[in-house]
Amino acid sequence: MNSIIRAETPADIAGIHALTVAAFATAGHSSRTEQFIVDALRARGELQVSLVAEDDGLLLGHVAVSPVAISDGSTGWYGLGPISVRPAWQGQGIGAALVRAALETLQQRGASGCVLLGEPTYYARFGFRAEPDLVLPGVPPEYFQALCLRPPMARGEVRYSEAFEANAPPAD
Repeated sequence: MNSIIRAETPADIAGIHALTVAAFATAGHSSRTEQFIVDALRARGELQVSLVAEDDGLLLGHVAVSPVAISDGSTGWYGLGPISVRPAWQGQGIGAALVRAALETLQQRGASGCVLLGEPTYYARFGFRAEPDLVLPGVPPEYFQALCLRPPMARGEVRYSEAFEANAPPAD
């Protein structure tokens, strides 16, 4: 395998949609709307980082990063996800490479931090951890994790984009 990670291009959009559908098709935690979330983030201009993993023209994975609002007024915070890996390629480090590349991009842009909703044991390897003073209402606190890239750590309630409520293609 000789995969590369790069920014999405307009030619990738349909492939990212299909890849996201496939990646979440059998995920027990999925609402099966992740592809609509990515599409809505893009349509709203909120897809701040959108990276793909590609091998010889085949899209293997995708990661989306969008801004989040925090009740304490902290700025420069982003939400990582959805992150998708083609099912046949899961477990081969593609997702980890996409997470690392997204975090590197955020650091280069001077971001304050990043939050995500995900498996604690998996995301701990990247420095994410549950922060008792930073919460996403309605989710188990151990699954909502943060990584402070530039202190101080934000405190309060996090609000994701309205795009995360998408359950159908965005209206034109």
